[in-house]
Amino acid sequence: MKTAVISGGNGGLGRALSAQLETQGWHCVLMDVNITGLKASQTCTPIAVDLTDPIALESATLEIIAARPSIDMIIYNAGVSQIAPFADTNIKSHRRVFDINYFAAIEMAQVFQRPIRKSGGTHLAISSVAGFAPLHCRTAYAASKHALQGFFASLRTEEAPFGVQCVIAAPSFIATNIGNAQRRDDGILRPGAATDGIDYMTPEAAAKIILRGVTKSKDFIPVGRVALIASWLMRISPKLYQRSMLRNLRAKELKK
Repeated sequence: MKTAVISGGNGGLGRALSAQLETQGWHCVLMDVNITGLKASQTCTPIAVDLTDPIALESATLEIIAARPSIDMIIYNAGVSQIAPFADTNIKSHRRVFDINYFAAIEMAQVFQRPIRKSGGTHLAISSVAGFAPLHCRTAYAASKHALQGFFASLRTEEAPFGVQCVIAAPSFIATNIGNAQRRDDGILRPGAATDGIDYMTPEAAAKIILRGVTKSKDFIPVGRVALIASWLMRISPKLYQRSMLRNLRAKELKK
């Protein structure tokens, strides 16, 4: 039985990815700071861990490696968003976003590098449209996702000789926490909680697209109509993308 390790495993997308992988015969290890509601079974192992605590993270990953016969896929899904003008944020909040969205993933990748090489497995980074395009009032979030995407795109050439895939999935807006933002004073909130998005997808629909892309050995998977259009616009004309984003924002403001 192949093993997938999913950070942010108790979130909407993490659960959806796990559910679909388990039906395909995988065992999923779900890592999250809060595993309430997750139940251990023959196909699922929940592990409570603060991914921003390097010692706790290393301990948890070593425990997983020791317990499973192989590690075949790591899904870097844990993350937070931040919606606020740059003028209203501080460096501490930017570091917090990077700690969760970028550094936790990099530390996981380092610990799991050998077992993934051994299995010829897959690093699957859950990025965002913000990983390749600007997003209004999301400077820290976009920067962290650009960093995540840059890291795994660069790692791809290093791991290819070992038969390892580095896949980047870039969803647009996934409705996982609408109305349940748990927003902090610094603008940091749970992923999928933004109310200013367009063309929201369900976690199940997003997971299906992502896993289908992995099966087809795609390096980059735009997830959803918005992501597809944004990817196309950024390739042909970044200025056109910028104008389109601002036009959509103004249209939303007029509807309020």
